[in-house]
Amino acid sequence: MIDITINKSDTGLIDSFTISGHALFANRGDDIVCAGVTAVSFGSINAVISLTGITPSIKQGKDGGYLKCTIPENIPKETREKIQLLLEGMVVSLETIERDYGKYVAITYN
Repeated sequence: MIDITINKSDTGLIDSFTISGHALFANRGDDIVCAGVTAVSFGSINAVISLTGITPSIKQGKDGGYLKCTIPENIPKETREKIQLLLEGMVVSLETIERDYGKYVAITYN
């Protein structure tokens, strides 16, 4: 199962997210659930970098089963708002995957 944890600050802003595990929906290379989660998460990180100029702290596992993305703390308010919009869009896409493939993906919020 892919476990996704969305971490929010006291003000309700997403400050990090962690994705770990494997969907095991299908064989490696044919797993559409894993591919969907990967595309959404990496696409969102790439959008943050490309559209805001902010590079989050990114940690990855060697086997592809772990990703942690942390947004820097001291960034301008306007930039943080843009990042939040991109991350909220990511969450909506991940929730859609969870809705359709809940046996393979679980999202928690901290």
